[in-house]
Amino acid sequence: MNFMDLNLAVVALVVSLLGMLFAFWQAKKVLKIRVTSAKVKEIGDAIRAGAMAFLKKQYQILFWYVLVVAIVLYFFLPKGGYWAIAFVIGCIFSAIAGNVGMRIATQANTRTAMEVQKSLNAGLRVAFSSGTVMGMTVTSLGLFGVSLLYLVFGEPSLIYGFGFGASSIALFARVGGGIYTKAADVGADLVGKVEKGIPEDDPRNPAVIADNVGDNVGDVAGMGADLFESYVDSIIVTMVLGVALFTASKGVLLPLMLAAVGIIASMIGTFFVHSAKRASPHAAMNRGIYASSIVMAILAYFVIKYTINDISIFWAAIAGLVAGIIIGLSTEYYTSEKSGQVQKIANAATTGAGTNVIEGLAVGMFSTTIPVVTIGAAILIAFKLGGMYGIAISAVGMLSTLGITLAMDTYGPVADNAAGIAEMAGQGPVARQRAEELDAVGNTTAAIGKGFAIGSAALTALALFVGYGQAVNLTVMDITKAHVIVGVFLGALMPFLFSAFAMKAVGSAAVKMVEEVRRQWKSIKGIMTGKAKPDYERCVTISTEAAIKYMIAPSLLAILSPIVVGIILGPEALGGMLAGSLTTGFLLAVVMANAGGAWDNAKKYIEAGNMGGKGSDAHKAAVVGDTVGDPLKDTAGPSLNILIKLMSIVAVVFAPLILQYGGLL
Repeated sequence: MNFMDLNLAVVALVVSLLGMLFAFWQAKKVLKIRVTSAKVKEIGDAIRAGAMAFLKKQYQILFWYVLVVAIVLYFFLPKGGYWAIAFVIGCIFSAIAGNVGMRIATQANTRTAMEVQKSLNAGLRVAFSSGTVMGMTVTSLGLFGVSLLYLVFGEPSLIYGFGFGASSIALFARVGGGIYTKAADVGADLVGKVEKGIPEDDPRNPAVIADNVGDNVGDVAGMGADLFESYVDSIIVTMVLGVALFTASKGVLLPLMLAAVGIIASMIGTFFVHSAKRASPHAAMNRGIYASSIVMAILAYFVIKYTINDISIFWAAIAGLVAGIIIGLSTEYYTSEKSGQVQKIANAATTGAGTNVIEGLAVGMFSTTIPVVTIGAAILIAFKLGGMYGIAISAVGMLSTLGITLAMDTYGPVADNAAGIAEMAGQGPVARQRAEELDAVGNTTAAIGKGFAIGSAALTALALFVGYGQAVNLTVMDITKAHVIVGVFLGALMPFLFSAFAMKAVGSAAVKMVEEVRRQWKSIKGIMTGKAKPDYERCVTISTEAAIKYMIAPSLLAILSPIVVGIILGPEALGGMLAGSLTTGFLLAVVMANAGGAWDNAKKYIEAGNMGGKGSDAHKAAVVGDTVGDPLKDTAGPSLNILIKLMSIVAVVFAPLILQYGGLL
């Protein structure tokens, strides 16, 4: 590493530290707001305590996983000590990113509920600022970790261990958090809304606190870990490909520099959101996204011109950046309650739950077209301009503005919590209406965030697939060979099998939640009249225990299956497996996320006074559709993003073993 290269790596490190300082500043802005309502504080404390209790139990399980895997890496891989160190650091950084984001989110929910009493824009600023903390923490810690390990190791391939650690924590966080949140949500809805006809955030529902806790552990900590993984994996694989394709190390350092200017662009973009005075919350956040994208494009041009002086690579990065925006707009079209697609689902609810579910599934399936065509176009453009390195750069380009994109996504659960707190604390119709308006926008931003996460996962997994081919010297796969075809089928099976585990986990946990809520209403007299307080803690415990118990099987399936297939059927069959899981996983994730988001917003569209409004037969049918969609959009669907990436990076990390021992049959 020459002096100039060292300088560029240090610049990336410094920018990452600047991003952390920006996140700290945003957090201070949120925390300085006083919570003056004792009732709001009481509810917020209960949500925060439940969220932290879940994370504590989850980390206790993950400690042993991290220890065992680190030992395996140390003893079974060449330079095992480096792999183990990078892996442990990746696990720690991923956990810290999710933990920090969730801590500030569980502080911001009460403050958002307080600020909406002043104005809609005041509530928006708090919720978005808390999301900015999450976005900047994820990107800054990711860039810091990769830059630091490159400066220490000097060999990009060893940093795959960091990505493996990030992927591992992401899977457990996403699956466990998804099971937790949907067990509580489905249980609360089935008994509260359907059986008792009470509002979603009614304090008489024993599962209401667990439901609000779930928003944080699933959509904040889980989503943060998911995108932390995509972010670092895309940078790492691009660095590794840069070693092979460029004689100088500028190709290695380019993704670090693009990530660095992406952090700067994201910071600039947040000011456009905060400066919005009269715009709707969604329009304000869109302004921030577009501003950061334009700034990123300008800065990327000069960075690429300076490092490798190849403008074709600039256009490859722009292809990824534009693809991310298009997928976000497509997701908005299919899931926003202002969209005709969602209104068709709401209209279908007037004839019953069955037609509502059918229409929602159809919308979810139709919604795959634009993302697939967009990702396909980005791949073709990037490959034409820069080969495999161009595809990897396009993934970096798509994720370059993650700081503000993730802020927009994390805003959603904070606004959702704030609306629930405003309802439970009895803050009055004005505050509740403003909080619900923020929450309605949050549903759309959350759906857009999931769409972005899926698209970035597809590009990142493809880049990792290229990295795997490089690691095992696999340039061509012959699909006429039986073992390769078997690998493709096994890979195509994995997303369905994985989703089945996740769905059954939510169903089993939701049954326990329903039984507990019914038990409390029968045994604790006075809950429904407001004279007695439900046992919220018991419902929190049920969700926590279920999430910890049921997250293990699907997670081990994702981690072990590539190793088993590689050892038994060989490197080429494992390549087929990765291809099969990528294609079906991408499509299934889009269907689940968009169908679930559309069902959710169709229900909210009816609750806004359409099709008969709350309590109507159409509303009851829409609640059923929303209940079906809950585990699709918040458990199984988002977890598929991690599945396709984790399988690929496991294959890359254990490539030496697969090369040496693979192909027993």
